[in-house]
Amino acid sequence: MPVNNATLQPFGLLHGGASVVLAESVASLGAYNLIDQSTHYAVGLEINVNHIRSKREGMVTAVGVPLHKGRTTMVWEMKIIDEEHKLICISRCTIGIISINK
Repeated sequence: MPVNNATLQPFGLLHGGASVVLAESVASLGAYNLIDQSTHYAVGLEINVNHIRSKREGMVTAVGVPLHKGRTTMVWEMKIIDEEHKLICISRCTIGIISINK
C-alpha cells in the first residue's frame, strides 16, 4: 500500500485506519481463499492493531498468517512492514465464516 496523501493523517503520518483496512483486507481475502466460496463467505468480526513505528512516505506491505482455521471462525495475524523490512504495525483479526444459505 502506498504511503501518500490518500493514506496519511493530518500530521503527515500513515493513518492508523489505513493500516487497519490493509490488515483486515489481508485476513478477509486469506480466509476467503481457504473456504468453499460457493457455499460460504468471510467477514471480519474483530480486529486488534498495534502501531509500532510511524511512516511518512514510501510503501508498506502486509503479510498474513492463519493462526486458527476453524469451521466457523478463523484467526489471522498480519505484520505490516516497510521497504526496509521494519515492522510498522502488527494486527490480529477474527474472521467469521458464514453460510450463504443463512
